[in-house]
Amino acid sequence: MPVLVDTSVWIEYFRKGNNSEKLDFLIDENLIVINDLILAELVPFLKVRNQRKVNELLHNIKKLKMDIDWDQIVDFQFICLKNGLNGIGIPDLILAQNAKQNHCEIYSLDQHFMLMKDVLKLRLLA
Repeated sequence: MPVLVDTSVWIEYFRKGNNSEKLDFLIDENLIVINDLILAELVPFLKVRNQRKVNELLHNIKKLKMDIDWDQIVDFQFICLKNGLNGIGIPDLILAQNAKQNHCEIYSLDQHFMLMKDVLKLRLLA
């Protein structure tokens, strides 16, 4: 099953090498996917750091098409609020929607995804 690797994982990987074994395994097995939202969060940082090679490598990862269904995002936000999850940002909801649309697991270090897992029926990489 493809794994959508969230920005939080990439940042830790680039900064400190944390979680490198799991991410390296996913890369080696060609299981990772990315989307334009994640690239939009990562690429400016990479450009500032003049990390052309890393930028190029990220752009070579299979990219999921983003078909944002705003009505579903509103529904997701409603479900989260109804279940006491008040701090979930729209980018996280968009990422969750994109993963669900493409039948992907999400690999994230962001605790919001653990909180949303059951209420939005997300598949998270353990």
